Amino acid sequence: MPVRRISPSTPSARGASPLRRRLVLGVLVLVALVLISISFRSGQSGALSGVQSAGSTALRPFAVGFERVAQPFRDAYGWADSLFSARSEAKELRTEVRQLRQRAIQSEFARQENEYLRRLLDYRDGPRFPDDYTSVAAEVIGRPVGAFTQAIVVAAGSDSGIRVNDPAVTGDGLVGLVTRVTGDTARIQLLTDEEAAVSALDLRSGAAGIVRHARGTRETLVLDRVRKEDRIRVGDEVVTAGWRAGALSSLYPKGIPIGRVTSVGQSDTDLFQQVQVDPYVDFGSLDAVLVLVPLARRK
Repeated sequence: MPVRRISPSTPSARGASPLRRRLVLGVLVLVALVLISISFRSGQSGALSGVQSAGSTALRPFAVGFERVAQPFRDAYGWADSLFSARSEAKELRTEVRQLRQRAIQSEFARQENEYLRRLLDYRDGPRFPDDYTSVAAEVIGRPVGAFTQAIVVAAGSDSGIRVNDPAVTGDGLVGLVTRVTGDTARIQLLTDEEAAVSALDLRSGAAGIVRHARGTRETLVLDRVRKEDRIRVGDEVVTAGWRAGALSSLYPKGIPIGRVTSVGQSDTDLFQQVQVDPYVDFGSLDAVLVLVPLARRK
């Protein structure tokens, strides 16, 4: 029986040839990857440098192709890594900015508080501090709760020697009068309260009157009961009168600054002049006060 030969051009031969080519191509790509890896690890002076040199020449097209395929992935990895690094650095910078801002705020508060307390101490040690009095420095822990209740609460009371009717001041001037006391707190009626009043003098002319709250305003005062013949001018300083009559005396020491005259008016029908006073004390930003305590009480 004659033997039948299969021609290379038959379907079986044609099917095997592409498969063989794919296998050879896969092996070459694998070898290229191995040589590239060895090249990175051993460098130019390694034991396989000769083989690498020969193989790299033969496999250079594959290496170039691999590099072109891998480059976009390297770029994407580098971009993602730089993005994450930038986000991390931005987060750290935001945290640092918040910390620096908080430190700056605390430093500013401390500076303002030190300046405020220094003015209190300067006033207490200065020539304008009233004779026969000592003082208790007290922090303000409660502020006015409404327009009709002009009072503050301070963190010092009877345990510190404070009593009802003791005056309270700052380095700027008169604040008010103690109206209620506990062991460690005191309530101080502000001069801007509608029921507050203090006998006062125009320091330049000596004209006497009573400083009260001006109706319709929050922190403006009036010097009431000033006679028409008294010559008061805008810019005059108003201070406490501190009168004495035998065993009686004013609740306030003499000469405590109250404010400055801002306007003077009168009409033919009024019995007294209309004198408006701008207080020296900023009643809306009180942080601490000095409560004046008579030395006689301490003895």
